[in-house]
Amino acid sequence: MNARNCRKCGRLFNYVQGPPICMQCREALEEKFQEVKAYIRENPHCTIPEVAEACDVSQNQIHAWLRDDRLELAEGSAITLECENCGAAIRSGRFCDKCKNSMADKLSESIRKPEAPKPAPKKDTKENPKMRFLN
Repeated sequence: MNARNCRKCGRLFNYVQGPPICMQCREALEEKFQEVKAYIRENPHCTIPEVAEACDVSQNQIHAWLRDDRLELAEGSAITLECENCGAAIRSGRFCDKCKNSMADKLSESIRKPEAPKPAPKKDTKENPKMRFLN
């Protein structure tokens, strides 16, 4: 059993996986997420500080939901995220599509099995029919 204290409320709980918060705090956070999601759907061109103030959620938590691909910015939104690799503007997540594809290609290349080396061609003794003597 892996017992930990909740980072939000301090209660002792059995930690399984994910963020180290208890089930009550996790459920409260999920309710806030649904509230933020509904607010953004109703007000697609609002800013992060506006959403944070209206829904009583920290701006850092909204950024975390955007980076985790749980929220997505509206097309033409005043808020922009930057790709962590190339700096291109993105709507959610950490990387743009170009960088995601590039990383996936590099990963699949590294996983490929190396090809077996080709056997060296044998010398044909008929090409050089000279007789050789040892002293």
